[in-house]
Amino acid sequence: MLKNAMSHLLGTRRSREPGHLAVGRVQLPLPTTLSATLGCDAVGVPARYGFRLMSHLPRTGCVFADAERWWWIVPSGSDLDLDWPEQAAYARGTCVPAVRPRLIHQPDSRTPYTPPIPLFLMVCQVTGVAPSWAPAGGRRVVSAP
Repeated sequence: MLKNAMSHLLGTRRSREPGHLAVGRVQLPLPTTLSATLGCDAVGVPARYGFRLMSHLPRTGCVFADAERWWWIVPSGSDLDLDWPEQAAYARGTCVPAVRPRLIHQPDSRTPYTPPIPLFLMVCQVTGVAPSWAPAGGRRVVSAP
């Protein structure tokens, strides 16, 4: 699984020409065989955390990646009452700021989602931020490094 994800990610890096592509907003194309009845949002984390998150989550849904970020598909509204760390980018819907993200992981189940609470806790852990269930924009307990 991780070897396959790495080969897809490296393929994306090799195909980029420095300075040629600008980051724009792109729609993450979910596989048509998956049911997304809860709607979809995306959580982006810096690429350096991608493999660690994937290997420690109990269940991983669809994950897209480019050279800068890995995008995890979560149910719509997964930002409610969760104060995602500053290093994480939360996108409502699946239109994200990225350069040619590729699907690097597709779940075995029929749903594209990564459970948001375990993802939130792992993102907090790898970024060194204490989890906060305060509404977005509230005061952080521990600032991001």
